[in-house]
Amino acid sequence: MQERSSVDELAERLRMELNRYSPGGKLPSSRALVERYRVSPVTVSRAFAQLAAEGLVVTRPGAGAFRAQARTTTTPAGDTSWQEVALSADAATELVPRSVDASGVLVSLTEPPPEVIEFTGGYLHPSLQPEQALAAALSRAARRPGAWGRPPMEGLTELRSWFARSIGGSVTAAEVLIAAGGQSALTIALRALASPGAPVLVESPTYPGMLAIARAAGLRPVPVPVDADGVRPELLADAFRATGARVFVCQPLFQNPTGAVLAPERRGEVLRIAREAGAFVVEDDFVRRLVHADAGELPRPLAAEDADGVVVHVCSLTKATSPSFRVCALAARGPVLERLRAIQVVDTFFVPRPLQEAALELVGSAAWPRHLRSISTDLKTRRDTMTTALARRLPELALPHVPSGGYHLWLRLPDGSGGGEAALTAAALRAGVAITPGRPYFSAEPPAGHVRLSFAAVAGVGEIAEGVRRLRAACDEAL
Repeated sequence: MQERSSVDELAERLRMELNRYSPGGKLPSSRALVERYRVSPVTVSRAFAQLAAEGLVVTRPGAGAFRAQARTTTTPAGDTSWQEVALSADAATELVPRSVDASGVLVSLTEPPPEVIEFTGGYLHPSLQPEQALAAALSRAARRPGAWGRPPMEGLTELRSWFARSIGGSVTAAEVLIAAGGQSALTIALRALASPGAPVLVESPTYPGMLAIARAAGLRPVPVPVDADGVRPELLADAFRATGARVFVCQPLFQNPTGAVLAPERRGEVLRIAREAGAFVVEDDFVRRLVHADAGELPRPLAAEDADGVVVHVCSLTKATSPSFRVCALAARGPVLERLRAIQVVDTFFVPRPLQEAALELVGSAAWPRHLRSISTDLKTRRDTMTTALARRLPELALPHVPSGGYHLWLRLPDGSGGGEAALTAAALRAGVAITPGRPYFSAEPPAGHVRLSFAAVAGVGEIAEGVRRLRAACDEAL
């Protein structure tokens, strides 16, 4: 965040100085700007890139940066109103009109202003990411023989084998496909398993990105309530009978947003109910590698206990590394695997080979287990700091479950709480802290107001304490 602020500040200074130079005139060298403004060469490079993207500067390798030539003509704006008709013309004939709404996802992807504490982020703060290990892995991967060639469509065999071993059970490399991140894998799975207009059972509450995928594909999300022990099997069975659905999407481990873990006695029940309904279970195992230090032994993935091809399993390296390290496994057995593979090939061809090679280098290095141990300890510390601060400053926000994995807490607002989520979210932003409202996590009317607070995207425990203090002021204003 500090580096981004420095880049913006330098770019603004250079923007103000451009009038000193005639079009085509050469700007000061990077070395001169480093010395003048006491910034790093990387900051100068990024500031020049920002101005180049705005059309204000032209950079020439080996020669430097120059003020761009003035634009002599302006292209008149066209009339795009015809698109309103074109984009809505098919809705009248669709059983379930497709709805492309990314708002629930953008909450966790959009960076707030530098002065706002980020309790919305869905990824590790840069200080928690294994940046040096990733850089070393990419460097080694780039030198591997054939690293820049076309990979197998299904993914590198060695990487598929590694994912198969991490899933466990009888899963083999032949039953694993390499995909470009969990969001892409979930999109492939829902397109493969459900036709437009079909119902798809989802946990309630659940991950907004999955709801967005379903609605964009013209599917009808049907909620199945979750409690402290995960999805409720009796309600899952009722939902299958009532809807005739053939897909159930779930997160059995550290569910988003509740943090619940599917109880041991429910695991077999979920598989049995789906099997009797002739349905698939899409298991989104998204944060298995973000376990906290006090978690104890984790349950195996549902896929490891499934011999009949009921489970389509999704697991990714992204959450435990970097938002840009989009390497994921999509595992299934039986005829459905060929359909999944066909859809992936049509959509994306394959995941770039250098990225797959880098994943192999990373997970095979001594740095990988060290990194997992480090974030396990750090996430527990952050979680404990946030829960302690909330209990002291905001006891009226109910925290029914403290998770032992993942990166967030799910809080319930008091009944009759003023303007509810929307008022609190707006007041929090005014107070300098960004929080996530609970409404996008529900596919139907929510039973109460909720907010989700992430403790992974902030710089450290100091920001967590300060963020909760600011949230206290927001609650006093809005609730």
